[in-house]
Amino acid sequence: MEKATGIGGMFFRARDPEALAKWYLDHLGIEGPGPSIWRQEAGPTVLMPFDRDTDYFGRPEQQWMINFRVADLDAMVAQLTAAGIAVERRDEWDSAVGRFARIHDPEGNPIELWQPAG
Repeated sequence: MEKATGIGGMFFRARDPEALAKWYLDHLGIEGPGPSIWRQEAGPTVLMPFDRDTDYFGRPEQQWMINFRVADLDAMVAQLTAAGIAVERRDEWDSAVGRFARIHDPEGNPIELWQPAG
């Protein structure tokens, strides 16, 4: 059976696509759209549907949440906090698979940051 080999893109609507793309570049180092393409590092990727009644994403109308792997969660949290971005951390989010933090982009989309265990 042929199978998918990775995530080719994440597409979503935005009120101000250019400003939002700049925010992702400035704070998370993610390039695009345009001639630059962000090349992610190899590592685990999870595709996981949640129950429609979950409150894990935040607002009930929120249909998705992206999760980015990070090498050093503490350094990323410090960097984002220094830039004035609110970062949420909860010890109960951490598990055998790693440590987690949550931020929101300027349009309110939730972003989970994950430092895999190991």
